[in-house]
Amino acid sequence: MLLNLEHLGLAVRDLPAATALYTRLLGQAPYKTEHVPSEAVDTVFFRVGGSKIELLAGTNAESAISKFLEKKTEGLHHVAFEVEDIEVEMARLRAEGFILLNDAPKRGADNKLICFVHPKSAGGVLVELCQSIKTEPTE
Repeated sequence: MLLNLEHLGLAVRDLPAATALYTRLLGQAPYKTEHVPSEAVDTVFFRVGGSKIELLAGTNAESAISKFLEKKTEGLHHVAFEVEDIEVEMARLRAEGFILLNDAPKRGADNKLICFVHPKSAGGVLVELCQSIKTEPTE
């Protein structure tokens, strides 16, 4: 079950410039920056109400974000929804005929497990499913 809108992912060419722009636009500094080697991206997160804005910049020409920006302009890259159980939700979506870009969840930014739904099966929108990774308390 989709719980809520987790974040909007925005593809940008110049992460420092975009970070400065969104800091001014939102009137607040980002709460987190993170390098995600598995996706070859650097990310910056801003809180907006109960949701977030994620700025994404590719770290090499082979990253999905760099390839996206070769074909399209900067802007909306994906819509992410929080789910309680990503594997259950992936199975449900497959059964509904959606095409998933991942066979299994993988680690993403902001301490999440993630999976993407192909835009061809989601009305032209890249959809990300996110599940928070539960951390064990330290003693």
